[in-house]
Amino acid sequence: MKIVLAPDSYKNSLTAKEVAESMRRGFEKVYPDAEYLNVPMADGGEGTVQSLVDAKDGKIVTETVTNPLGKPTQAHYGLIDEDVAVIEMAEASGIQYINQFTQNPYITTTFGTGQLMRSAIKNGAKTIIIGIGGSATNDGGAGMAQALGAHLLDENNEELQYGGAMLAKLEKIDISEMMPELKDVKVIIASDVTNPLTGPNGASHVFGPQKGASDEMVEFLDDALSHYARIIKRDLQKDLETTPGAGAAGGLGAGLLAFTNSQMRSGVDIVIDYTGLKEKVQDADIVVTGEGQIDFQTKFGKTPIGVAKATKAVNPKTTVIAIAGSVGEKISELYPLGIDAIFTCVPGVEELSKAIQDTDKNLQQVSENIARLIKNTK
Repeated sequence: MKIVLAPDSYKNSLTAKEVAESMRRGFEKVYPDAEYLNVPMADGGEGTVQSLVDAKDGKIVTETVTNPLGKPTQAHYGLIDEDVAVIEMAEASGIQYINQFTQNPYITTTFGTGQLMRSAIKNGAKTIIIGIGGSATNDGGAGMAQALGAHLLDENNEELQYGGAMLAKLEKIDISEMMPELKDVKVIIASDVTNPLTGPNGASHVFGPQKGASDEMVEFLDDALSHYARIIKRDLQKDLETTPGAGAAGGLGAGLLAFTNSQMRSGVDIVIDYTGLKEKVQDADIVVTGEGQIDFQTKFGKTPIGVAKATKAVNPKTTVIAIAGSVGEKISELYPLGIDAIFTCVPGVEELSKAIQDTDKNLQQVSENIARLIKNTK
């Protein structure tokens, strides 16, 4: 029997690699002689760097960069396959750096994300996979572009300061001093967000309020991004204002599409490709996946559904089981999409802190129980 363990991380608890190990230890109590294969997974959000580094035996690189409030911070990215870098923009520019007192999308910047990209390129990266969830920014990726050498200039030919509000003053984009290596780098944007850059479904209106934008700020930022898009169209010959996904991460999607050789893809599909998941499940009898919370939203590009679809595409007879820390509403919507059974690993009602603390033990227990059920029904 071959069992492939392909879970996402459990937020604030275990990495994807650790989750897979816990599952394996539970199954081994019933199937000690089975062939086990751990394939740590992610969907482009938090944990993507660690999952791909673990899956590909890569390494973590640490850099001092500028956080969204313009202060120095330590951030990490991964290097895999010699010339592939994996970056989570939230590492440098994430919402965890702000609070109710400091949140201000007028001034927050993606400059630190650009610094991580610059470091990766200097370390030989020819492909950059960048997950763009969890941002604190609304600057259209302007800071990122500046970190890579672009000049965003006002009417006095002065460099724009950080933040989305400054885009209203943009008069000219000069890319003559961008990193020369950038032209040979392919950027793969891991995002399932389809929002355009501007308008009622754009970056400012949909995501601005959660980053501290008042109604008045939302309107100003939306106008600033629209102006930014017009300058990009004029100076870079790229029309991005209504492009699906351009509004992701406060417009970082648009910035990457404008200033780099990039393409957008589903995060989980990228991880499936780079881990070789489809090849690894071809002869599997059982595939076990999971994440911290499974509910009807899992069908929108989350790891368990990505794993299930990939598995059934190459081996429709393989049993796909999902284990979650919490099981929410309408999970019946997931069964027609390839998941055969869903379980929670929490044994009963308990405090969240206790459930998180006991994740390893609980995962082993439910995995053993699932294995016993399978064995007794064969």
